[in-house]
Amino acid sequence: MVDTKAPNGFVRRMRKVYNPLGFQKGYNFTLWFIFGGALFGFILARMQYLSVGGKFKDGTSPSEWYHLRDGHERIGITLHLASVIPLGFLLVFQFVPWIRHHALIFHRINGYVILLLLLISNVGALMIARHTFGGELETQLAVGVVAIMTTGSATLAYINIKRLQIDQHRAWMLRTWFYAGFIVTLRIIMILSALILPKVGGFYQAMPCDKISYMFEDDQADFREKFPACFAPNGTTNGWVAVPAIFGNSAANVSASLGLSFGMAGWLALTLHAIGVEVYLALTPKEGNRLRNVSYQRQLEAGYRHPGSAGLTSDRLGDAEVWQPASQSTNEEKMEKR
Repeated sequence: MVDTKAPNGFVRRMRKVYNPLGFQKGYNFTLWFIFGGALFGFILARMQYLSVGGKFKDGTSPSEWYHLRDGHERIGITLHLASVIPLGFLLVFQFVPWIRHHALIFHRINGYVILLLLLISNVGALMIARHTFGGELETQLAVGVVAIMTTGSATLAYINIKRLQIDQHRAWMLRTWFYAGFIVTLRIIMILSALILPKVGGFYQAMPCDKISYMFEDDQADFREKFPACFAPNGTTNGWVAVPAIFGNSAANVSASLGLSFGMAGWLALTLHAIGVEVYLALTPKEGNRLRNVSYQRQLEAGYRHPGSAGLTSDRLGDAEVWQPASQSTNEEKMEKR
């Protein structure tokens, strides 16, 4: 039963907003509103990118389309955008409690669709990783690690829900989407870094002259003026030159700034998200324990062995103490007191 008493008028008014959505605690609604709202806004802003050869071509980094315009990378970016954008839109609804409690069929079907879209988006991301924002090794590694982390976490969440281990399903699903949501934080860090690099100075990214020429296709005279090394005898290293990371000087310079920033921003964002989700899980043990008791009841009714621990739990797979349901633990404590 929802506690209708509130210490002040603001809380009472807010409860009228989040209680109908199924939220029982204000901090859960606040976190959903902040992170879900940020993701939802990010996805809505990217809806136009479903037009890969139109809006995405015009809105992406100047050097990106050089690689994405054809071949397997064109297929990769199409797969990625066509799956990750609807995924982000549908994901927000998975964390609305009212839907989980009163529209369970939608929650389940939506969950399966989202997991399928996640796998497709990861395949697309891996297909374009070789040249993503310059294709530096740390960038390629970040794309691969995120694909492994999200796929692995989603798999563990799926296994646990099939075993009715709801507490572990919650934990691994939260990890999955916190990891995947790093892209929003990455963009913020990347843009800030790209703006700061020129202030520091001394940062360069190697680019082939063919790519730079593509970015200057409307003004080859400007290309010759700004990158004379591409035309000088022995002025390049196997056709490559160093491009200064100066945001706004030219398309090539902007690409260098973004390319140098992308890998760093990715690792920093992923680290923040990975730590953040573990902090949240550590601060909400009561919810985890409540769901484990729910899991116990459902597994008991389904006839599973080891009810309460039928999924991938630490007391079955590790050295944690054997878990006991709340009623049994209470009875044992009473016996010990006697």
